[in-house]
Amino acid sequence: MTTLFLATTGGHLEQLDDIAARIPGPGRRVWVTHANAQSTSLLAGREVEFVPYVGVRALSDVARCVPHAHRVWRRAGVTRVVSTGSGIALGYLPYLAARGVECHYVESVARVAGPSLTGRVLDRVPGIRRYTQHEAWSGRRWRFAGSVFDSFRPCPGAPRTAGPLRVLVTVGTAAEFPFARLVRALAPVLAPGGELARRCGRPVRVLWQTGCTPVDGLGVDAVGLLPARALAAALRDADLVISHAGAGSVLGALAAGRHPVLAVRRAREGEAGDDHQVQLAAELSRRGLATVLDPATVTAASLLDALQRGVHRPGTPPAFELAS
Repeated sequence: MTTLFLATTGGHLEQLDDIAARIPGPGRRVWVTHANAQSTSLLAGREVEFVPYVGVRALSDVARCVPHAHRVWRRAGVTRVVSTGSGIALGYLPYLAARGVECHYVESVARVAGPSLTGRVLDRVPGIRRYTQHEAWSGRRWRFAGSVFDSFRPCPGAPRTAGPLRVLVTVGTAAEFPFARLVRALAPVLAPGGELARRCGRPVRVLWQTGCTPVDGLGVDAVGLLPARALAAALRDADLVISHAGAGSVLGALAAGRHPVLAVRRAREGEAGDDHQVQLAAELSRRGLATVLDPATVTAASLLDALQRGVHRPGTPPAFELAS
């Protein structure tokens, strides 16, 4: 069996990497995604084909995927495909399903209340097995086979009391949606000698991963995107993680044992295509896995409170069983 693992970059790829490791069975594994610092690092050493980026609701980009779907099917002998979306799935799954390939679409864990636009389209395509990561809206058409968050548990934090307070701020990899509102709110709080440093009595060192968000004039020394391994190391090294409420960023923080502070992107501010991050942040807060703060009201006290909380992952994550 040859399995094609297909996803766009960012949180979709992070989720697929987690799910792929939990799918039992031998066979060849081929990955298809877009090339950036995250994906080239995360998939190093694996069989991977990088394809042009598929933009949000860009039908012409989706159409351009179909010839490559045909080539990879013929060349690699693909017999099964697993995808976590987003739009790239529309360029491959309908074509491969029509060719008799066993197709599985796993909706993003960020979709707490129902499927995304991609999921709603694929719900109408014959031959595609569909999965939700939230049991509350599972049913005959959408099977629940587990969530990438299910194996994490809240626990007390163990903050370091010596040396500088190390903070990681990340706004994810979204190419179309800057999140300057979060950076503007945090910059004075996290600045050298700022409110957080005064409150904790320690110097504060901040690593800013700001993606496409412009930071000119905000007084922060930022990087765009870190390679996956460098970001994972930075998450483990951080005392405090502040992030947008994106599934991939959250998953990375949890895997590093960090209880992240989450800020929600808002569609009305041009920060996201819709408001699904509101639902995801609320779900993570309900599970005790994250603290949710409004950028407009963030304070040093609220950030320090998050230091007292941690996350752990006991045992081995359960298998993700695909429908036959």
